[in-house]
Formats: sequence, structure tokens, C-alpha cells
Amino acid sequence: MQLVPDHGRSPHQPVMADPVTDLAAGGENDFAAFGLPGEPGTDAFWAAARTPVSVPADDGGWLTLFLWRGSPATIDFESWSGPVPLRRWGDTDCWYAEVRMPRRLRVTYQLLADGAAYADPFNPVGAGGDRSVAATPDTPAQPHWPVIGADDVLPLPRTRLRWISERLGGRRTVRVHPAGGGGPVVLLLDGDDWLYLHPAMAAFDSAVASGEMPAVTLVFVPARDREAEFGCGRELWEAVEDELLPLVAESGVPADLDRLVVAGQSLGGLSAMYAALEFPHLVSRIACQSPSFWWTPGALDLADPLSGPVGGATAARLREAPDLSGLRCAFDVGEHETPMLPHCEQVETLAEQAGATVRISRSASGHDRAGWRGALLRDVAWALA
Repeated sequence: MQLVPDHGRSPHQPVMADPVTDLAAGGENDFAAFGLPGEPGTDAFWAAARTPVSVPADDGGWLTLFLWRGSPATIDFESWSGPVPLRRWGDTDCWYAEVRMPRRLRVTYQLLADGAAYADPFNPVGAGGDRSVAATPDTPAQPHWPVIGADDVLPLPRTRLRWISERLGGRRTVRVHPAGGGGPVVLLLDGDDWLYLHPAMAAFDSAVASGEMPAVTLVFVPARDREAEFGCGRELWEAVEDELLPLVAESGVPADLDRLVVAGQSLGGLSAMYAALEFPHLVSRIACQSPSFWWTPGALDLADPLSGPVGGATAARLREAPDLSGLRCAFDVGEHETPMLPHCEQVETLAEQAGATVRISRSASGHDRAGWRGALLRDVAWALA
């Protein structure tokens, strides 16, 4: 399988924490505490193996067991920690790691082996063909998101638009889905991730059917160059206003363009806030997860992009005292994104002082789409309330 870059992570996003691994010494009952009795490496053991599985740790967090069968492998966690090598059990084909995790953590990970990346074959919760999602037992549920295995092919919206952009250049495919029959337009930035890695179409359908959200029209907006398009520049939003939204209006899908929500993560969250500040006639409802409010021109060229002024260019713009009384903005950031918190907190405070109606929350995750998806449904519904 091919290594696929994650489009939700800023290319210079720092590792948030290092897990303390507590590798067992090889006693015959080391896996019994995780509900896996029997001799590791035997057919009976593998037939019963279901991981990751967590047990309480003495520090108040969790000790989580991961397994791999066959060749040497390493666990690659999404932004939360550095790589964790697995240890071989004796001379068997069983490779394992016991990873110390904090309370309330949902994290995407891959198994790296033989120069390729794989989903965890013992974990039914996938995120695309080569990723899996682990969650500690105290992590809040995400009830509308179906369990999708690594081999499952996600259904795609039937409506497909060809967007040939003069302002942005190139051609891109935009999918449109009327959840519950359609309604206010929800622009999902990094739309391909929400199509192919996480089943946003099914999740929104479920939330609408349950009555937790009004009917909406989802527009999955792909990015060709995230750093260029999601930085604080006018080109993307001029193209959305003058090119993309007219295509949606002509698509035949019911769509209320007067009630538009923009949802973005990481650099996409930065772009959503920029649109609200610079295109208030177009964007007055936003949902931002882990927005890159550290961004300033040139920050991505620094060894530590988050080391600049707190709140970056967004905070500087908010200090000019714009009137945000017509803006509803939901902000969410992962509990385990310690370096991001000061930047987000500064912008949250300044936005509220500028008159915006603000919702602030913290998710049980790091800089990770597996965590963002819980806030996505809730915050879009709130923005439309």
C-alpha cells in the first residue's frame, strides 16, 4: 500500500506528546490483563485478537495494547506522539506495544512495515485504506459516524461538478449532497478527506434524520495547494463567490445560498475565519476545528511555525476592531494540542470582544480529523440555529 499524506495536518505541525511505552518482559500472562489469554503467536491467539484495547494505568491514564502479525513494524500516530516501535514476542510472529495514553484521546494511526503503511488488521475502525482510529474508553462517543473498515469503499454523492477556476487555476471535482433533501449550504473545506477518509455524507444524513440538525446541502470543496489557498489571501473566496457557488446554484440540487456555513480544519479553519472577516456579506457562519491561528506570512518557512506572535495574523486583524455582530463562529481545538491553545484562545477572546456570537469547546484529541469529526456535526448545527 502507498503512503498517503494527511491533508488535515499542517506540514510543520509539531508532535504534541511522546507516549511512555511500557513494554512487557515476556511473561506468559502479560496479555491476559487485556483480555487476550492464550499463548501469543498461536492460531487460537490470533483468532481471538482484537486490539487496540486499553486498561487503566497507574497515572490515571490508559495502557493500550497494539498488535501486529508478521514482520517488524512501527506505530505512526497522527500528531499526538512520535513513532512507537513494536517488540517481538519471543521467536513468534507476534509483535506488540503497550502504549501509555492520556485520558480522553481519540487518535488516527498507521502500522508501518516493509516500507508501506497499513491499517490495523485487528481494529474494525478505519479511516481510509491505510489508517485506523483508536479511542480510550473515556472518550466521548461519536454516534452518527458509522464504523468503516479499511477495505470498505465509501459511497459518494451523486452530484458531481467540474470546477474550472480562472482565479485558482486548474480543474477540480466538487461533490454535492442534499442531506435530508437539501437546505443551507455547508462548505466542507478539504472535502476529499471528508469523502474518502471519514464518511461525512453518512454522518450528516444520520444527524439530520435524528433531528439534531436541519436539512443541509453539503459541498465538498477539494484543495489543490493547501498552503497557498488556505493562507490569508482573497483568491480562494473570490473564486468561491464568483465561480463555485453559481455552479452549485445551477446544479439542480436544492441549496439555500443565503444561509452559508463554512467548516474547516487546521489551515482550513484559518481560511474559514479569514472569509468571515474579509467577506462578511458572504460568510457569517463558521465552524473551525484546530484552526491555524499561529499563521503569519512566512510562518510556514520557520523551524517552529507556532513560535510567532500569539494569534498570528488573525489576532492582528481582530485588533482593528471589526464589527462581528453578525457572525456566529464555533471554535474547537484538541485537548492535547498544547502549543495550539494560546493561539486559539487569543482569537476566541478577540472575536467575542468584536461582537461575534462564539461557541468554544475542546475535543478529546490532538490535531486529528478523527477528533474533529465529532465537533463538525455539532458546530454546524449550532451555526445554523
